[in-house]
Formats: sequence, structure tokens, C-alpha cells
Amino acid sequence: MRYSIHIKAEPAYIPEQSDPLEDRYVFAYTITLHNTGDIAARLLTRHWIITNANGEVQEVRGDGVVGNQPYLKPGEGYQYTSGSIMETPVGSMRGSYQMIADDGTHFDAKIPTFTLAAPGTLN
Repeated sequence: MRYSIHIKAEPAYIPEQSDPLEDRYVFAYTITLHNTGDIAARLLTRHWIITNANGEVQEVRGDGVVGNQPYLKPGEGYQYTSGSIMETPVGSMRGSYQMIADDGTHFDAKIPTFTLAAPGTLN
């Protein structure tokens, strides 16, 4: 059996909720998961590593995503949007989803690193 979850992230800066004078930068990110493996699997938990431009790291762990534990059959996808607040205009996120396949195998689906950046902060 092949266990494979492809993950794509699309970040966006939310200026109306941000306040740069107060070091508050709000970002949304849309995550798309796609089961590219041969066996169905359920997302059980998440683990995020969020790093700001000052090198400060925040780890976030929890059950599911936005209150759900999506079940993905081979070929199926799932999309959700969530957010993060940082003290710097640039940062990054990466992590993993802990999955369980129908055969009882636990595996991690890696979330590739993506950049959060307010407009005009990166060339």
C-alpha cells in the first residue's frame, strides 16, 4: 500500500485585520489536501511550526483542522482556510498532519514550508 497525501498552501495577507504600528500581522492560508495514495485515510491531528522574522518559533498542535477530521479516499481532496497572527511582516509555516489509513497504519503527511509576507516586504 502506498500512503501519500499531497498538500498545497496558498497564503494571503489580511490588511483590514492587521495593525503594523502594533506589530500585528494577520495572515490567512488555504490548504488543499489530495490523497494521491492507494488507500483511504483520515486526518487525526495537526502540528504546525510557525517562525517569524525574529527567529521566534511557535508550535501548534491540535485535533483535526477547523473542527474537522477529513476522510480522504484515493483521488479525493479537501480544502480549508485558517489563519495565523504574527508580530513581524514576514514569517514561515511548516508542519505535518498525522493520518491513519484504513488498514490502521499511522503516517505523517508533510506540510511543505510556505512564506507569509505582507505586501512590499519581499522583493
